[in-house]
Amino acid sequence: MPAAEGPLVVGVDSSTQSTKVLVVDAATGRVAASGQAPHTVSSGAGRESDPRQWWDALCAALRQCGEAAHEAAAVSIAGQQHGLVTLDAQGDPVRPALLWNDVRSAPQARRLVEQLGGPKTWAERTGSVPGASFTVTKWAWLAEHEPEAARSAAAVRLPHDYLTERLTGLGTTDRGDASGTGWWASTTEEYDEEILAHVGLDPALLPRVVRPGEVSGTVRDSHDLPFSKGTLVAPGTGDNAAAALGLGLRPGTPVLSLGTSGTVYAVSRHRPADPSGTVAGFADARGDWLPLACTLNCTLAVDRVAALLGLDREAVAPGTAVTLLPYLDGERTPNLPNASGLLHGLRHDTTPGQLLQAAYDGAVHALLGALDLVLDQDADRTTPLLLIGGGARGTAWQQTVRRLSGRPVQVPEAKELVALGAAAQAAGLLTGEDPAAVARRWKTADGPVLEPVERDEATLTRISGVLSDAASLLDRGIRTG
Repeated sequence: MPAAEGPLVVGVDSSTQSTKVLVVDAATGRVAASGQAPHTVSSGAGRESDPRQWWDALCAALRQCGEAAHEAAAVSIAGQQHGLVTLDAQGDPVRPALLWNDVRSAPQARRLVEQLGGPKTWAERTGSVPGASFTVTKWAWLAEHEPEAARSAAAVRLPHDYLTERLTGLGTTDRGDASGTGWWASTTEEYDEEILAHVGLDPALLPRVVRPGEVSGTVRDSHDLPFSKGTLVAPGTGDNAAAALGLGLRPGTPVLSLGTSGTVYAVSRHRPADPSGTVAGFADARGDWLPLACTLNCTLAVDRVAALLGLDREAVAPGTAVTLLPYLDGERTPNLPNASGLLHGLRHDTTPGQLLQAAYDGAVHALLGALDLVLDQDADRTTPLLLIGGGARGTAWQQTVRRLSGRPVQVPEAKELVALGAAAQAAGLLTGEDPAAVARRWKTADGPVLEPVERDEATLTRISGVLSDAASLLDRGIRTG
């Protein structure tokens, strides 16, 4: 390995299905080493994972980094948002974590919104109207369905909090991830004690929210990890806020992320408050805001359709009037948590490739429908849309986004932007820089720009019409054809 030009830092992305680690030169952004290890998600009634898997995966991924990880001066952990981690007095999980894509708490979400003033009040108070993804609804579900587990909880954490606490021994979180709980008030940037009292959660069980740029702690003695005792630990953040750091985002630049979930977001100077609930008013990890819309069904759903058809994921065909809404896990945008997939307009001459293209169209339609709500009104609509995530390098995804958005699309060459954003946050601890400025210095957003094509208004209108007509059936989980 070539000698580092600056100190080495570690950025971690603990996502839904795996943990990825990058060891990065803080001066240049060069990746000195990397590692990855999987974890499992239950496929039963809900979506759950044992948090101890995340720790084991972190340790395994760090071991793959070899000597470089031993030399790291700082580390930061980014993780999947919204997950509910309940720990006992010894710091062990009371039960598996309820993940962001577990939608069993949809009834609790509806009740909470109704009982505490309605959507407008929630949006003004917390920045978001909580749906089944939000942590507050998962706690309400747990208290109702597993009261003994709720009573046994001595600490309540988010996924990135759990890993950071195992590093430092201290219970901390950051404003970016806290803003996705539903019990953090964006108006005051403090926990909302009325909401916590309503769901029966003692604020003493929650982690301290550290400020951007603050040191969360230092690595304590651990035989599982390569870090030296005293290595600095940054606050960490949620995965989307970390990706925004990793891109060095400036206000007004839109991002479309294609992963297990799909997201659209942009940094804003203005605190969001969308009473429709389409846009979540998240905080970012720097002190600004990160209005964001998220879908539950993105690359995995489209890949599942391809598998059912016996096709390669790129084997799409044009020229179709068929509509496929791939809401295989329920849906968050639009807010149809009980939905299943819907196929409409099937004909004798419809081909498998056209069905697959329809799945891409359905997934992208939901994301682009929220884009105008995410962006500030004065945002430049000709700014290239940054396309990131696992699907971003797929030709079918790229062409679908171009055709349905009518915008130029830029595909950053840098990979693992969540882990890079965490690394930039760790580097900022050492240099005193804004982590987004660190990432811009590393040129993480550089990549080819695909020129705009004429927007396919006919397809957008057709999908919107089918969705409008079928929304009530979809939310009851009735499959129609």
